[in-house]
Amino acid sequence: MNDKPILRYNANQRTNHWLVAILFFMAGLSGLALFHPALFWLSNLFGGGPWTRILHPFMGVLMFLLFMGLVIRFWWANFFIPNDWRWLRRIDRVLVNDEEDVPPVGKYNAGQKLLFWTLLACMLVLLCSGVVIWRVYFSEYFGITIIRLGALLHALAAFVLILSIIIHIYAGIWIKGSIDAMLHGWVGRAWAKKHHELWYREVTREERPETPVSKKG
Repeated sequence: MNDKPILRYNANQRTNHWLVAILFFMAGLSGLALFHPALFWLSNLFGGGPWTRILHPFMGVLMFLLFMGLVIRFWWANFFIPNDWRWLRRIDRVLVNDEEDVPPVGKYNAGQKLLFWTLLACMLVLLCSGVVIWRVYFSEYFGITIIRLGALLHALAAFVLILSIIIHIYAGIWIKGSIDAMLHGWVGRAWAKKHHELWYREVTREERPETPVSKKG
């Protein structure tokens, strides 16, 4: 039996992902420092209050741009197919790791696709609302009502984004092998067939002979 691993993410894709992750934590912590006085101590991580106010929007814009790199790379794999809806109806089986009667899915399952589009929506709202409340450069062009609405939408989008990332991290830890895929790029055939059978069939049919035999990235 062929037991050669399958490439799930190449080096550029993995680098893109981890840069977004780093910027998410930096923008998130700096944003929390500005959100409530009780969390202002987090500003010490960025050199104090003034520097936190300066750096936060730039980190947010950079995070958005890098995230769009992921969108460009993976949007095609995140459109829903009929099996995704059937997968959602069997989510109770997935949660107990009993996927025997669960419809096969492609590179991403329905939960991952919902997360993808949720993250994209949140990023767009954060960018647009962030521009509105960016005092140094843009807020002078908007009325106080628009600025207040922008601040509210910014906070709500950030809240949803943080919850979504927590779910993303939990799922990555819960499904053994997921984190390894983003660290090293390779997954075992048994893992691919169990969790993403349609994708497994596709890549094994198109696989080239020079695929490495080692999981080392």
